[in-house]
Amino acid sequence: QVQLVESGGGLVQAGGSLRLSCAASGRTFSGNVMGWFRQAPGKEREFVASITWSGGITYYTNPVKGRFTISRDNAKNTMYLQMNSLKPEDTAVYYCAAGTVRGNVMRQSEYEYWGRGTQVTVSS
Repeated sequence: QVQLVESGGGLVQAGGSLRLSCAASGRTFSGNVMGWFRQAPGKEREFVASITWSGGITYYTNPVKGRFTISRDNAKNTMYLQMNSLKPEDTAVYYCAAGTVRGNVMRQSEYEYWGRGTQVTVSS
């Protein structure tokens, strides 16, 4: 099993920044993609960003393009999400996910492993 643990969430004012981390441990991760999803109160969980573990190819949902940056440190088995210019609508629980994605990186079913989430709250 691969364990994923998120950290870095918190309360920030609109326009501020946060950096989320996702540390992978346990069995050696043999998948090819890691991603971030989020779930706002009363809404379904949605895709935020993904990155391929080997080539670092990234993909973002439109609402976060230009504000969020996903990255990874293979040596540390850790993925990051730098979030700048945060807006109140970014408020959500952010989840880290990993898996062997063969189809659409935005589809949650493509990911085998999930973290428990970290809360991000952006005040106006």
